Amino acid sequence: MSRVEPQPSRLGQYAGPVTRALAYGADVVISVVVFEVTVAVSFFLIDLVTHADVQTDDVPTWVSALVFALWLFVYFGGSWAASGKTAGMALLGLRVVNDDGSPIDRWRGLVRAPALALSLLTFGLGLVGIVIGRRHRGLQDVLAGSVVVYDWDARVARLRFLAHRPS
Repeated sequence: MSRVEPQPSRLGQYAGPVTRALAYGADVVISVVVFEVTVAVSFFLIDLVTHADVQTDDVPTWVSALVFALWLFVYFGGSWAASGKTAGMALLGLRVVNDDGSPIDRWRGLVRAPALALSLLTFGLGLVGIVIGRRHRGLQDVLAGSVVVYDWDARVARLRFLAHRPS
């Protein structure tokens, strides 16, 4: 069975490794800042309501790591499931779509988050396909059946398609 390539009007160009790395870096900064602010506000509110002086040192390391991992799953997986992109991807005009160019469904968006962690935990071997592959797919893309595209290009392609007049 031969593979059918998506129509250009539904799928922009495949996003390259540099743009994806920049978007991931932005997402790391955004997710850490939001997590830290949320923890600080939470501890402040606990102190305000209970008059107990709670410090981050009072929380066991494994609990902090577990809560942070859960937050990362919610940030990445929830963003992909809800809109097909994270805040960093939106800044750089990227979107996750299904292999055929259709919008990614919630399940695939949620699968990408632990698959991304697996890609990173294998000393980055799961990311090699992003650099050397024709479609720039990492392990998380292969497992979720997704690709990352330039979203702005897809919008321009749709507009070009709509502007095309039959002769």
